[in-house]
Amino acid sequence: MSDRVPFVALDRQHEPIRAELREAFERVVGASAFILGQEVAAFEDEFADYCGADHCVGVASGTAALTLAFQAAGIGPGDEVIVPAHTFIASALGVLHAGATPVFCDVEDGTGLIDVSTAKDEVSERTAAVLAVHLYGQAADMDAVTAFAERHGLAVVEDAAQAHGATWRGRRTGTLGQAAAFSFYPSKNLGALGDGGAICTSDPDIADRARALRHIGQRRKGEHELTGWNERLDGLQAAFLRAKLPYLDGWNGARRKRAERLRAEIAGGPLRLLEERVESPCMYHVFPVRSDDRDALAAALGDASIETGIHYSPACHRQPPFDDGGADRCPVASAWAAEELSLPMFEHLGDTEIDRVAAACKSAVAA
Repeated sequence: MSDRVPFVALDRQHEPIRAELREAFERVVGASAFILGQEVAAFEDEFADYCGADHCVGVASGTAALTLAFQAAGIGPGDEVIVPAHTFIASALGVLHAGATPVFCDVEDGTGLIDVSTAKDEVSERTAAVLAVHLYGQAADMDAVTAFAERHGLAVVEDAAQAHGATWRGRRTGTLGQAAAFSFYPSKNLGALGDGGAICTSDPDIADRARALRHIGQRRKGEHELTGWNERLDGLQAAFLRAKLPYLDGWNGARRKRAERLRAEIAGGPLRLLEERVESPCMYHVFPVRSDDRDALAAALGDASIETGIHYSPACHRQPPFDDGGADRCPVASAWAAEELSLPMFEHLGDTEIDRVAAACKSAVAA
């Protein structure tokens, strides 16, 4: 094992299932079914069943899943969508690509998840939906989101790109709104060996439109009924995802055990840990901490050969495509952007590596 503690180590995940990944590759090559096809259809059925949704539509990326989910739900030009300001920029770009306008609200201080109580003043006659971003592996407060949406007559779309297998009160993400977007970027809890995404829904009309939109607007070959996109899931990536899906719950459980150990070792110090809700046990896509001197902490961990990340800075509403230069209406999101540092967290992270991370954190904050 290298002396460096990696932020993620996909080689450790892939080595035990190398034969299954190879078999998946050979199966697709043998069938010459590289775009959509039987592997995609099988994965869609299996992932829909896993989530508890009626339909799954495989697409080319998580960003495509967001864009097509909004369009398939009838959200587009002239509409506004409430988006939490602490999220990856793709959450807001999906709204824009669908032709709608993102309107940002603030987030909860303890979790970084959407705080719909800050969105009440952002609702207008143009507001059509609220985007519930499930961040870091933990579901948003769907009781509050659903009540807010029902009160204002809004659709609920889930951004579940970081929440494969996460639940809210026992229901899996992908079933908590009208539609949900997943990413299968390689480092996700369920990751492809390239790009990929999916839309989950129990609305047959949304599923039907999404299938056409991903496939250049056609429901039958040569009949392009919609102004669609070329955003199809590759058969090869679907086959890899099928090989990995049976391991997802075990991998998530392993992440939680490692996160519990790391939390226990650094608790009680000046670093602020992610608040977990009993309604939504966190699957720890990443392990975020908050520090008053994030850059110094990152530098100290780097000196100790420990890789880290930042999720996310600047806050989404301060990214150039959205920043109007006005007063900051999302101060909690801005605080997360200034203070958050992601520590190594993956299902094969070793105990000695966890101990090194904890020791380096304690040494850095004591300096």
